Amino acid sequence: MADPVSEQLLRRAERRIPGGVNSPVRAFAAVGGHPVFIEEARGAYVTGADGTVYVDYVGSWGPMIVGHAHPEVVEAIQTAAAKGTSYGAPTEAEILMAEEIQQAYPHMEMSRLVSSGTEATMGALRLARGFTGRDLVVKCDGGYHGGADYLLVKAGSGAATLGEPNSAGVPASVASTTAILPYNDLAAAEALFAARGREIAAFIVEPVAGNMGCVPPKEGWLEGLRALCDAHGALLVFDEVMTGFRVAYGGATERYGVVPDLTCLGKIVGGGLPVGAYGGREEVMRKVAPLGPVYQAGTLSGNPLAVAAGRKTLELLRAEGVYERLEAIAGSVGSMLAEVAAEVGVVCTVQRVGAMLTCFFKEGPVECWDDADSCDRAAFARWHQGLLAHGVYWPPSPFEAAFPSLAHDDEALHKTRAALKPAFEAAARGGASA
Repeated sequence: MADPVSEQLLRRAERRIPGGVNSPVRAFAAVGGHPVFIEEARGAYVTGADGTVYVDYVGSWGPMIVGHAHPEVVEAIQTAAAKGTSYGAPTEAEILMAEEIQQAYPHMEMSRLVSSGTEATMGALRLARGFTGRDLVVKCDGGYHGGADYLLVKAGSGAATLGEPNSAGVPASVASTTAILPYNDLAAAEALFAARGREIAAFIVEPVAGNMGCVPPKEGWLEGLRALCDAHGALLVFDEVMTGFRVAYGGATERYGVVPDLTCLGKIVGGGLPVGAYGGREEVMRKVAPLGPVYQAGTLSGNPLAVAAGRKTLELLRAEGVYERLEAIAGSVGSMLAEVAAEVGVVCTVQRVGAMLTCFFKEGPVECWDDADSCDRAAFARWHQGLLAHGVYWPPSPFEAAFPSLAHDDEALHKTRAALKPAFEAAARGGASA
């Protein structure tokens, strides 16, 4: 890809920012070349620093479900900003947001707003430990739940892309408070609970994995975790930062009918601005300060701009037929991927849940991190470069989900399809063909 403007900006950024980026996956280490610096975004498109327009499937890593710069969301932010950008004090809008979250997630009888998904998972797990009086947290190999020290243990997504599944700087004593299991392996979960059930405070899981690529739960997986947590007095925590309001209005909880004790939200709930939330039944949430002994605070929690953007986005998502449209759009993208790959003769597996999907360069199904990790990374890199050269901006990692939006109209889908054949042909040029 020839984008001298972005390359110049990267060199400049590298002098002041580690790797030239403020989040590792943006560095394009998994796909080669250099990252595209974005100038602006509207609808289904982002514009690079050199003026090239791309059909966007990153969507700011999930939040832009109604499209970039949706006029009603922008207006809501502008209206809020005119009244002040931050108060550090309670507002009625925060109450309305909590009420709207509870309507979508009935088990979230009380919730606490924070400023990121990482803060949401940290708060939920501290609460789980405080509520149960136990220390051990269980997560899945390849599951990423934010940057807390005790969660950066065999993490997927960006950490795996960089070949460092265990982050430096995490003390062994901290890592020892987290146990790791394969995703979708109920027998392994049963064995761990049998051996250490009295130590386990919480099992945190993405109900649909998204940080090893889109990996759906096998039948009985979520139900089995619910039963194990009930039997051993642990809390089941759903990390719905990615799936919340995306795979259904009530997220994976609605889609699969399994109710956790605590849910973590982010991304869409902020409408593209920094926000997160965690919550659950009142009995548990009353342990959070100032009601209880579990401390958590944040200067910008409940920020009025973020709350305004989130509430307007949720309002747009409540319109009739929205999720049917999202299913149709994402289904079209998934079908195109599978059809063109077969036409070119490239081995790949397309997995989709609602409006999130991944194209794995291997035979499927992909059910856990080990499956995802065995995909053809070199073929993915060539494919990604081919897409970029033909005007499609796809997540620059084989272990990230792509996010179609309501703004992906027929024109955007047509441009996507036109880019797929040369991209798959590029992937096939290194032995990825059938």
